[in-house]
Amino acid sequence: MLRYWESEFKLLRPKKNEAGQRLYRPRDLDLVKRIKTLLYEERLTLEGAKKRLLAESRRANDQLDLGMKEVTYAHALRRIRERLTALRTRLSS
Repeated sequence: MLRYWESEFKLLRPKKNEAGQRLYRPRDLDLVKRIKTLLYEERLTLEGAKKRLLAESRRANDQLDLGMKEVTYAHALRRIRERLTALRTRLSS
């Protein structure tokens, strides 16, 4: 069943060791439990479960995205670093 779910759900991609054995991380196990819940308890079809997982995944990413692009993040971090350096200089003198 796990191999089939790996082929159906693109989010489920466990790492493999040199021998080709799958190494399930806690994140993978959580996803397997979520897929099982969607299919067996909520009685969704495969397509329905895929759509739900995709929507949940997007929502999680949207929460992390503060409406800023990478360049803006880098610029904001640079300003914060400069301010902290200035503050450290003031405090040490």
